[in-house]
Amino acid sequence: MDTVESHQITIKGRVQNVGFRYHTYEKAIQLGIKGFVMNKANGNVYVEAEGDTLAITEFLSWCHKGPNWARVNEVISTKQPLMNFTTFQIKR
Repeated sequence: MDTVESHQITIKGRVQNVGFRYHTYEKAIQLGIKGFVMNKANGNVYVEAEGDTLAITEFLSWCHKGPNWARVNEVISTKQPLMNFTTFQIKR
């Protein structure tokens, strides 16, 4: 059985008003990742993502690029205890 990981991810740069949350949602669904994405008041995007190790690795790699209009300056990922998410959501 694959190992499941859960991460808190903060993405810094020009990541709001460029479709980042929507594209993050699409990538998470494609990879079978559960959790959520949301904009933070400080201009960052915050994600909690849970999935198998390979999917999380690919997802984190994608977070360093984001959609075409984004400019990612930094990605901070911290493992957290499993949250047992059942879906992936865009939070407002």
